Amino acid sequence: MTIDFKKGDGLVPVIIQNNTTLQVLMLGYMNEEAFQKTKAENKVTFYSRSKNRLWTKGEESGDFLFVKSIEVDCDNDTLLIKADPIGPTCHKGTTTCFGDETSRGFMYELEQTISQRIDDNDKSSYTNQLYRRGINKVAQKVGEEAVELVIEAKDNDTDLFKNEAADLMYHYLILLKAKGFTLKDIETVLKNRSK
Repeated sequence: MTIDFKKGDGLVPVIIQNNTTLQVLMLGYMNEEAFQKTKAENKVTFYSRSKNRLWTKGEESGDFLFVKSIEVDCDNDTLLIKADPIGPTCHKGTTTCFGDETSRGFMYELEQTISQRIDDNDKSSYTNQLYRRGINKVAQKVGEEAVELVIEAKDNDTDLFKNEAADLMYHYLILLKAKGFTLKDIETVLKNRSK
């Protein structure tokens, strides 16, 4: 990997992206020494222009950025680092320095809503009621929804098919919660299979 540090007076911009969600977390700068330290320690280290020194993200807060991959752009003067963040990335306590807290998409928001209804033991919630009936009932419901989806797949009613697919996904999220897993856990399995 060749990086052109001369073009920016010894510094290159570095975009930090969440390795799992692909959300852009922050922008920082590295000189060659910061880059070498980042590679050696697998923790993102920047050159802080305000502190005028190397600065490892998380050195005070513990909110490190653990490097998963480093790519250089086509002009060799900008880096993209995919990292696993520990805690919030922004010094203001938010996930990202760009204000968007929910880049994972609606499925993750739905997963959070399902989890909250169960954790809060919301008596009026269908989700919570099903969960409280136990793993066998949750698994049975997922099976029923899967069969209904297969039946609709054989017909040509796209609205019914999409609704059954949504029902299956919803109940699948409840099943994941009941088993103590998350969408992120399943994403990890799929990512490992794609290697």
